[in-house]
Amino acid sequence: MTTTYLVAIDLAKRHFQVCATDFSGKVLFNRAFSRQKLMVFLSGQPRCIVAMEACSTSHYWGRLAEGAGHEVRLIPPIYVKPFVKRQKNDAADAEAISEAARRPNLHFVAVKSAEHQARAVTFRTHQCFVRQRTQLINALRGHLAEFGIVAPVGATNVTRLEEAIGAEDDDLPPVVREMAGFYLEQIKALTVRIDGLVQRLQSASRTDAFLRRLCTLPGVGPVTAGALAAFAPDLRTFSDGRNFAAWLGLVPKQLSSGGKSRLGGMSRMGQDDIRRLLIIGAMSRIRWICRRGATPDNWLGRLLLRKPRMVAAVALANKMARTLWAMVIRQQDYRTA
Repeated sequence: MTTTYLVAIDLAKRHFQVCATDFSGKVLFNRAFSRQKLMVFLSGQPRCIVAMEACSTSHYWGRLAEGAGHEVRLIPPIYVKPFVKRQKNDAADAEAISEAARRPNLHFVAVKSAEHQARAVTFRTHQCFVRQRTQLINALRGHLAEFGIVAPVGATNVTRLEEAIGAEDDDLPPVVREMAGFYLEQIKALTVRIDGLVQRLQSASRTDAFLRRLCTLPGVGPVTAGALAAFAPDLRTFSDGRNFAAWLGLVPKQLSSGGKSRLGGMSRMGQDDIRRLLIIGAMSRIRWICRRGATPDNWLGRLLLRKPRMVAAVALANKMARTLWAMVIRQQDYRTA
């Protein structure tokens, strides 16, 4: 009887395509499983390699497969696409995952624990509420602008809109006042939830040694530290800080050919939440320097004299990522000298 060496699973919600191959790569079967049958199959299958794309629910199924004694390989979807043959369907996708999982130099994604994913849920909830509040504020500003009530952008200027709505000396229709009150109620409720989540992140950054160490770097606050702890793998999996910065996409896109090196804009190949927050933190440091008036005589100051602010912010974010890697690996807080 042929022994199953690798099981490739094309994940879905209810129906999963499973492609089993032997050691030589020969396909033993490639058929669909229901959710319940897949659980039974993984628990009853002798120890083998289970490969999946690193997408939604992959970490859950990875933990389930590891609990059954299997070796799990989560593959970034971009590495699977070149192995899809001709037409795209579930069977072809599962076979492509099987082919990609056999590549000797492929980098796999580490399976996250439930606690690790719980941190990500907290961060995603905070970001979702912030986006919803911004949407409501922009909608309210747009509606009131039709009646001549204008206020600057930002959540801190909502009080100006509230004062204008409550004023009695304007000709604002009663229906508009009522609708604006609905907006303000939702904005206040979201603000309370956002402040509560920020306080939770701040308290965690004070009690957790790992988060506290990350926050010692200028430009990194509790939200950025929480995103790094939630979405980044163990930094010891990266050989150096440059690899970590490249994983975040804070490096130029290469368009080189024929021995000629051509570098484009930022690659954006990695984790977008951490990359975005690092760039925001870098830009805040640059704004602080520019407000002081005098450009410092250091690496960042010389860069600001030659490059636009956004280019300098991306370069500084790259340096911050490499510094964070060194701080975690060496178990040291940030020091200026």
